[in-house]
Amino acid sequence: MPEYHSHPLLITETMSVWDVVCPGRIRHESDEERTPETHIVFPYRGVFVKHVGDAEIVADPNQVLFFNGDEPYRVSHPLEGGDRCISIGVGMEALQQLASPNFLQVNGHVSFNLPRMRIDARSQTMLARLRYSLDRGLLETLEAETLALALLERALRGKSSHAAISSPGRQWTVDRAKLVLASDLGRRWTLAQIAAAVGVSAVYLTQMFQQVEGLPLYRYQLQLRLARALDLLGNDSDLTGVALDLGFSSYSHFSSAFKKAYGLTPFEFRRSTNEGDRTPPT
Repeated sequence: MPEYHSHPLLITETMSVWDVVCPGRIRHESDEERTPETHIVFPYRGVFVKHVGDAEIVADPNQVLFFNGDEPYRVSHPLEGGDRCISIGVGMEALQQLASPNFLQVNGHVSFNLPRMRIDARSQTMLARLRYSLDRGLLETLEAETLALALLERALRGKSSHAAISSPGRQWTVDRAKLVLASDLGRRWTLAQIAAAVGVSAVYLTQMFQQVEGLPLYRYQLQLRLARALDLLGNDSDLTGVALDLGFSSYSHFSSAFKKAYGLTPFEFRRSTNEGDRTPPT
């Protein structure tokens, strides 16, 4: 039996949106699983590793993952805390219209020919707004469908999305660095510490990460921290406490970085989600 459990946020003729929770108590690879139809999965808390054949794909809130219909896979949790994801399923015709044809293959059904893509800050805030609004019953069905399709279109076709293409060895190095960052989001890592944990030189790690992910290691870490902040702002967490726990020197530092990424301060974002404003910042 799968370790995870899920509950539906939206079910229509066009799509299904599920909130999937996995406690992550089992560290080794799970039993083989598969989904009957292709699902697009947005992690928003924690980290896990998806195993497809010999490939290992690290899933964190900076990535969108593709679970192709009838494709066998396994999941493991190398870090404590488990994970939470939003899983969206849409039909074959919708997938072909939403995703770049370069990333799709059609063999009786539509599937992705790559395991994941990196998403940008705007996609993350669209996901957070959609999740909060569905959780709180603030959306009518038509509006919810429209927002979900807008999220998919941006994540799957947006200019700011990035498909990592590299050798397995380079991808392995980069993914190990991601796990180091995710192990303690609030720690002020040095490049030497991360490189030592991965087992490569600092220069090599810097070069490989930039080449594979398309952005520097420090910016990837910042986006992970801010994505965690989006998750925490859904409750009544003390904003200064959130800032310090995530490694920012002060609330002012945190607020400035948050606003630069999402167009609103943390306080403004929290207020907008509580009041039902789903318009993504520009």
